Amino acid sequence: MQQDILINWSPQETRVAMVENGAVQELHVERTLERGLVSNVYLGKVARVLPGMQSAFIDIGLERAAFLHVADVWHRQPDGESPGMMRNGQPITPIERQVFEGQAIMVQVIKDPIGTKGARLSTQISIAGRLLVFLPQDDHLGVSQKIPVAQRDDLRSRLQTLVGPQGGGFILRTNGEDSTDAELSEDIAYLRKTWARIKEASTKLPPMSILHQDLSLLQRVLRDMVGEETQTIRLDSREQFDRLLAFGNELMPAAAAKLQLYKGERPIFDLFSIDEEIGKALGKRVELKSGGYLIVDQTEALTTMDVNTGGYVGARNFDDTIFKTNLEAAQAIARQLRLRNLGGIIIADFIDMAREDHREAVLAEFRKQLSRDRVKTMSGGFSQLGLVEMTRKRTRESLAHMLCEPCAACQGRGQVKTARSVAYDILREILREARQFNPREYRVVAAPQVIEVFLDEESQHLAGLSDFIGKPISLQSEGAMGQEQYDIVLL
Repeated sequence: MQQDILINWSPQETRVAMVENGAVQELHVERTLERGLVSNVYLGKVARVLPGMQSAFIDIGLERAAFLHVADVWHRQPDGESPGMMRNGQPITPIERQVFEGQAIMVQVIKDPIGTKGARLSTQISIAGRLLVFLPQDDHLGVSQKIPVAQRDDLRSRLQTLVGPQGGGFILRTNGEDSTDAELSEDIAYLRKTWARIKEASTKLPPMSILHQDLSLLQRVLRDMVGEETQTIRLDSREQFDRLLAFGNELMPAAAAKLQLYKGERPIFDLFSIDEEIGKALGKRVELKSGGYLIVDQTEALTTMDVNTGGYVGARNFDDTIFKTNLEAAQAIARQLRLRNLGGIIIADFIDMAREDHREAVLAEFRKQLSRDRVKTMSGGFSQLGLVEMTRKRTRESLAHMLCEPCAACQGRGQVKTARSVAYDILREILREARQFNPREYRVVAAPQVIEVFLDEESQHLAGLSDFIGKPISLQSEGAMGQEQYDIVLL
C-alpha cells in the first residue's frame, strides 16, 4: 500500500492529508490561534471540589475551568491496582481526600475543550517520544498491544535493561518494534530531559502556567503518522521544510529522510483534490461507488451513519445487492470516521440482511477497516434492530466543529420554519402587542418570502386582523433578513 503525506502550510493554518493509493484517508487541521491542548502539562489551581460528582474543577488559565475526575487522579496503589480502580463500586480514595481548593497541582490535558465542555485532565503525566511513551510517576514497562504477542516478552526484557536503575515507566510504541538499543536509549534520554525541564518549571512558575507544550502538527506528522508504508512527505513551505528537516534529523532521521520540498506551480492540495474532499467531509451525504450512499448525522451526543442502496441494482438478486452495498459501506464508514475525526458514540445502521453469513462478513470487514485507525475504537456486533454500536476515542474537535459553526438562520437545527409558519407567528405577535399598546400603525419588517405570503395566500387573514384590532398593518420586505427573522415596529 503506497502512502503519501501532503502538508499545506500557511502562517495561520497547517493542513495535513494522508493519501493511500490516490484516496484521502485522513485530514488534520491545526490553526495558529486555535492550537489543541491535548498532552500539554500545566501547573493548575484547584478552583472547586465536588464530592458528590467525585470530581474537581481546575483553573489552568483557560476561559473555562478544566475537569478532573477521581478516576484520573494518579496515586500508587498497594495491590498493583491502577489509578481510578474501583473496589465494591466505590473509589479507592475519595477525591476530597486527595485534592483541596487552592491547591497547586500538576495536570495534563487528556481531552480538548469540546463545545460547552471544558478540557479534561489527568494527574498522571505521560510524555510521548518517537519510540516510547514515558510515565515518570510509574515503574511499569509495557509494549503496544499492536505488536505481536510472541515478541512482547523479548522487547520488555530489552527495555528493562535499557531503563536501568533510574527507573520510570515506559511503553514501547508500535513504531519502536524494530528499533535498535541505541535508538531506544536516545529516546529514553530525550524523555527524561523533558521531564526534568517540566519538574524544574513547576518549582519556578506560578499556578495556571503551562509547563510543557506538545509538538506542533508538523512535528507530530514525523512522530506519529510516518510508517514503513509512507513513501513521501511533501511540504510546500521552504522555511517550514528546513525547520522540520532539522527537527527530524535530530530525533527521527528515518522519517526525516522521506521529507520533500514541494515546488510545483499548482497548490499541493490540488494534486489529489484535497479541498474537494474537505468539502465532501463537511456534507451529510457520502456517495458510494456502487450507487449507494451514506447519510452522516453528527450531534453532540452521538453520530449516526445510515446506509442506503440508492440506485445500486447491479447484483444478481436483492440479497446480494444489499450485501455488496453493506460491504462497501463498511469501508466507507471507517474512512469517514478518520476523515471527519468523529469520536464518541457512533451508530452504524446497515441495511437489514437476512443471511447470517452476510452479517458476519460485513462485521468482519468493518472491524478490519477499523483496525487501521490509529485512534482507539471499540465495536460490538449487530443489535436486535440491526445496528452496530461502536465508540471512537475523542480527544480533539471533529473536522466539522473546527471548520464550521451553527447556521445563523436555523441555529444548528438543520431546518427553518416555513414562510407560512413565520407569517402565523407574526399574526399572533401583533395580536399580543395590540393588547398591551395603542400605536397608530403596525409595520411588519420580514424576509421577502414571508412578505410574499402576506400579499398572496394570507392577505385575507392580515386584513381581518387589521379590522379586529382597529389599526392599519403595513409590510416592508428586508432582503438581509433570514426567513425566521422579523420585526414588528409600532408607529
